[in-house]
Amino acid sequence: MPHSPFLAEVRDAVTPRATLLIVGVIALQLLFIASYVGALHDPEPKDVPFGVVAPQAAADQAVTRLERLPGSPLDPRALPDEATARTKITHRDIDAALIIDPRGSTDTLLVASGGGRVLSTTLTNLVTTLEKSERRTIRTIDVVPSAPHDPNGLSSFYLVIGWCVGGYLGAAALAISAGAKPSNPTRAAIRLAVMALVALTGGLGGALITGPILDALPGSTAALWGLGTLIIFAVGAATLALQGVFGTIGIGLVILLVVILGNPSAGGALPPPLLPPFWKAIGPALPPGAGTWSTRSIAYFDNNAMTGPLLVLAAWAVAGTAITMAAAALRRRANTTQTP
Repeated sequence: MPHSPFLAEVRDAVTPRATLLIVGVIALQLLFIASYVGALHDPEPKDVPFGVVAPQAAADQAVTRLERLPGSPLDPRALPDEATARTKITHRDIDAALIIDPRGSTDTLLVASGGGRVLSTTLTNLVTTLEKSERRTIRTIDVVPSAPHDPNGLSSFYLVIGWCVGGYLGAAALAISAGAKPSNPTRAAIRLAVMALVALTGGLGGALITGPILDALPGSTAALWGLGTLIIFAVGAATLALQGVFGTIGIGLVILLVVILGNPSAGGALPPPLLPPFWKAIGPALPPGAGTWSTRSIAYFDNNAMTGPLLVLAAWAVAGTAITMAAAALRRRANTTQTP
């Protein structure tokens, strides 16, 4: 059989390594579709922290009734007064509260669209339906409203996505430019230092664009700058670490963690109480989720409830740095051992 130049070209182009990479791309594509559609296609409230303010007997009765709702959409708890309810909402301990007026037929619902307008709208519709079944009406008060230029409360989410993209693309560019695996600890340290400069610049740029330039987010520009720097460096350090351990495949692992798992579970498009259990559980442990929660806290909730998310981001940054340096040291030791 004569030799075919075309078949030879195909054999040279479609190597086993290229085939594996293509299979990996297809797998990531399908996981992307499954993750986003699975997380966002059917939002239902589940165990939403919810306050009830009423005289003792009425409050107990209302809490019991709300606890028994089909599907457990609310996690109700009695509160002593409206001031306490407002404080707990601004401290992000609860997402809404119902103030029952036993002397009339109109109750008051306190919501916080700054935490996500989809959630506040969902709770308003749910409580309105419940009140109608009791022949009562509600008036809704938004105690933590989203900004005029951020009507759906999504600017914080998109800002964090941009910061995460800057983190993994910056780290990937640094690593791929001279080989995916750092050859020695000095080179790894230099890449981490450059990543820190990228984080400082990108954090400031994002804070300025969404704050003073576009007026999309309220809150301290300095606080957003600091948060953005931490997010970018955390994602960048994690990217360098995975590349140091797994080579080019590490980029795919970062996309899996940050984009495929992290973005739909971040609570941006759908706040955490509206997500399915799996995404609701993993979101706070990943940079997009910790970052989105913290950004909203800075913009709308007076920097409340940020300790946990900041610790998560710091853990990613520290672990990424440590693994990057350890992988470089082990690689140098391996090269030294193999050298005759």
